[in-house]
Amino acid sequence: MEKRTGLGANALIWFGAGVSLAEILTGTFFAPLGFRDGGIAIVVGHIIGCALLFLAGLIGARTRRSAMETVKMAFGARGGLLFAALNVLQLIGWTSIMIYDGALAAGSVMELSHWIWCLVIGTLIIVWIRIGILRIERVNAVAMTALFLLTVLLCSVIMGGSGAAESSAAGEAMSFAMALELSIAMPLSWLPLISDYTREAEKPAAAAAVSAIVYGLISCWMYFIGMGAAILTGESDIAQIMLHAGLGVAGLGVVILSTVTTTYLDAYSAGVSSESIVRGISGRAVGIGVTVFGAVAASLYPMDDITGFLYIIGSVFAPMIAVQIASYFILREDAAGRSVHAVNLAVWFVGFLCYRYLMILDTPVGSTLPTMAVTLVLALLAHRLCGKRAQQ
Repeated sequence: MEKRTGLGANALIWFGAGVSLAEILTGTFFAPLGFRDGGIAIVVGHIIGCALLFLAGLIGARTRRSAMETVKMAFGARGGLLFAALNVLQLIGWTSIMIYDGALAAGSVMELSHWIWCLVIGTLIIVWIRIGILRIERVNAVAMTALFLLTVLLCSVIMGGSGAAESSAAGEAMSFAMALELSIAMPLSWLPLISDYTREAEKPAAAAAVSAIVYGLISCWMYFIGMGAAILTGESDIAQIMLHAGLGVAGLGVVILSTVTTTYLDAYSAGVSSESIVRGISGRAVGIGVTVFGAVAASLYPMDDITGFLYIIGSVFAPMIAVQIASYFILREDAAGRSVHAVNLAVWFVGFLCYRYLMILDTPVGSTLPTMAVTLVLALLAHRLCGKRAQQ
């Protein structure tokens, strides 16, 4: 009998994904908005982003297909390769960024060369990959329990620490709409990954819901830690925040465990996506290769500002999931047997351009919601028009 993951295992996986230095770092950018406006942007953005994350996970859970295989259902076998390639690129980027941030923060707690910390973190990620998703449950349970306790300690120390005034918050001011997009973009970055895990679930719909809810709650928590730390300490640099916290070995545990559990998902899914691009390739081997590349890149290049990277992710994957929602839930299409679904690809491209244009306009509701609406409507109209032509 094929082994399936339970709800607890899925919850642990997405708890580990949520506890991330990237989330804490992104949360620091919200500090100039203050606790009230920054908090609203974080919560509302995560509600929107995680609702889309749930729908993406539900498609994979119901069809028992990997994330990139579900994309092929909307864009065709060859059309889906575009998104698989884009996904691998974003995952290579995330792997490098996470190892860089982890090494930077670890170096502030225990002074060692940056490249040594990159090597240590990269090695631990490879160990996680070697264990594999279906055998990681017990290891993950211990790691997540320790990580939860350490994160609570980190939160209490940071929030109970400095009395710096809110006006001293570090960072450049941004509009509420741009902050909203930064909050939505983090869950969106997991859209091309979630089905790689929900497809293995015993209870598909419940697993997709648990995954999205757990990730959303924990990611919000990390954003609030970052925002609160930046407001209360006047620092937006993750290394300086860890230094202010003064947690020593406990802080080092937070840094290493959170980096490994999150980056494992990035590297593992890079391998799974590669399997949909090149037949016969070993996803695990690719995941290990991505980790090695990420560790080398993290040791050589600075990766401090990730806001531009997040906006690119939003512009690619927001219209992609809009087309998927229209195709799977409304139109009941499955184009996986076709080479390319040219109409859906064209609709996605219009959505991509729409997102980039709306970013320039800086609308009060951000870019994701209007882009989703435009893309959904276009997908339905295009289907109707193509259907009428086929009948003539």
